[in-house]
Amino acid sequence: MKKYFLVVIVVFGLFQSCKQSNSVGVRNENIGGALGTSYSIISITSDKIDLQKEIDSVFAVINHSLSTYIPESDISRINNGDSTVVVDEMFREVFNLSKEINKETNGFFDPTVGTLVNAWGFGPERQISMDSLKIDSLLNFVGLDKILIDDTNRIIKTNPNIYLDFNAIAKGYSIDRLAAMLDAKGINNYLIEVGGELVAKGKNTIKDKSWVVGIDDPEMQVKRATKILINLNDRALASSGNYRKFRVDETTGKKYVHTVNPKTGYTQISNTLAVTILADDCATADAYATAFMAMDLSDAFKLINENKRLEAYIIYVDEKGETQEFLTKGFKELVVE
Repeated sequence: MKKYFLVVIVVFGLFQSCKQSNSVGVRNENIGGALGTSYSIISITSDKIDLQKEIDSVFAVINHSLSTYIPESDISRINNGDSTVVVDEMFREVFNLSKEINKETNGFFDPTVGTLVNAWGFGPERQISMDSLKIDSLLNFVGLDKILIDDTNRIIKTNPNIYLDFNAIAKGYSIDRLAAMLDAKGINNYLIEVGGELVAKGKNTIKDKSWVVGIDDPEMQVKRATKILINLNDRALASSGNYRKFRVDETTGKKYVHTVNPKTGYTQISNTLAVTILADDCATADAYATAFMAMDLSDAFKLINENKRLEAYIIYVDEKGETQEFLTKGFKELVVE
C-alpha cells in the first residue's frame, strides 16, 4: 500500500546548539539519507560515541530484505517470480505484523494494493484506462490472504502476478530496528526520525525535558507550518496524509482527497486530510496511519475507539467544508500548550 503524501514531522529543537556537560550527558547526532528519505538520530550518552557504522548496517540489512527499489533485494526477487528466496527474520516479522493489521483493519491495510495504485495513476507506473472489467481483473492480484510463508520460509502466492510492497510499514519497522540497536548498546535517551516518523525513549536530559516534536499543518500547500507540538515519551509516532492530491466539488466547494480502496479497487472519496498515530512501535503506527487514510472517517473513529493500544490525531473536513480536529484523550494529554 502506497503512502501518497506523508505528513512531515518537524523535529522541534533538534538542531539547536547547546552546552554539553557530562553531568547530564553528551549529545550525539547522526544525520543522513536512507530508504529514499532523510534521517536524524539524536542520542544522549555519558561519553561521546560514533554510531554511524551501526546505523548504516541497520539500513543495509533492511534494504537487502525489504526494498522494492533494489533489484537484488529479497522482496524484488520475490516480486519477479523467484520462488527460491528464503526470507529472513525481518521479512517474517513485517509480513506477520502486516497480516495482523490487515485483519484488524478489515483489509484496509494491504501491502498488495500497489497494482491498483499504479493503474489509477497514483503510483510511479503509467496510468491505464480503468473500467469495471479491468478493476475486477486487477483485484485478482490484491489481497494479503493470497500470500503465505511456508515451513521453509519461502513465499507462496496464489497468483504469480501478486506484487508485494511493504512501503507503508517498512520505514516504521526500520526505526524500530534502529531503536533496538540503541537499546542493545544500553542507550536510554534518544530520538530517532526517519522521513518524518519517530521513536522516542527517555528524555532530553541536556535540557531536562521531554522530547518535543511538531506536526505539520496539512493545509499549508507551499510553506510548512507546525499545527501542534507534543511531548513524545517512550512512544512511536507515524503520520500519513494525501491532502495535496484532491479535487474540489464545483457545487459545494468541498475538498476531497483520492485514495484507492483495496477492497473494491475503486478510488474512494474521503474528507480525511491527515492522520497521526501513536503506538508502542513505529511499524504499527506506520501501518495504521496508512489504513485510516483509506477508511471512511466513521470507520476510522470506530476502530480507534476500540483499539486501546493506539492514540490518534486526525485532521478532516466536515460536512460544511470546514477543517476539524479529532484527538483521542491520550493524544490530547501530550499536546504542548
